[in-house]
Amino acid sequence: MSIEPQASEPRWAVPPVGGWTADDLDTLPNLPPHTELIDGSLVFAGPQTIFHSRAVSLFSGRLHHSIPPELEVVGRFTIDIDRCNRPEPDVVVVRADAVESLRQTRFPASSVLLAIEVVSDESVTRDRETKPVKYARAKIPHYWRVENQDGRAVVYVFELEPATGAYTSTGIFHDRMKVSAPFTVDLDLTAIVSRRRAADPQ
Repeated sequence: MSIEPQASEPRWAVPPVGGWTADDLDTLPNLPPHTELIDGSLVFAGPQTIFHSRAVSLFSGRLHHSIPPELEVVGRFTIDIDRCNRPEPDVVVVRADAVESLRQTRFPASSVLLAIEVVSDESVTRDRETKPVKYARAKIPHYWRVENQDGRAVVYVFELEPATGAYTSTGIFHDRMKVSAPFTVDLDLTAIVSRRRAADPQ
């Protein structure tokens, strides 16, 4: 009776001493899509919900029409915080000159003006506690957190306080979001839960 050979586990299943590094995300084979690096550990994305998909589409689409030409909106793209942290915000707004190649896989945190996270069931702690601290430490000026609360989209808006190096809340928005920083934005948040296309211009 022959014994079936066991499939070898992927190399990333066992982290090296000291954890993985930001560069490893580009070289480890067969990583699941949208893998992040947080404190030297690989973090894998859970299944995407309709709310998450619509929220990312809304913010990506509408911000594209709102930002000045020297900026660019990119969805689900990793940023370098430091050697052990390379998170992937759901949406980032970066300086356009940070785009150096169509084969580029990450941005330096210094090029990021705004990071947006859409909270999932498995990312609550990361998006509310872990990532904001790291984004603030990297001096990303603006952070928005989007949550599904009882079937309604709520956006929490934060701005970096230069004196403390921490984020301070500048608004909580239900149904409609109107801000003037880091650029003027007017969003109908009900588009995330309604059936019409979330990315359609209003």
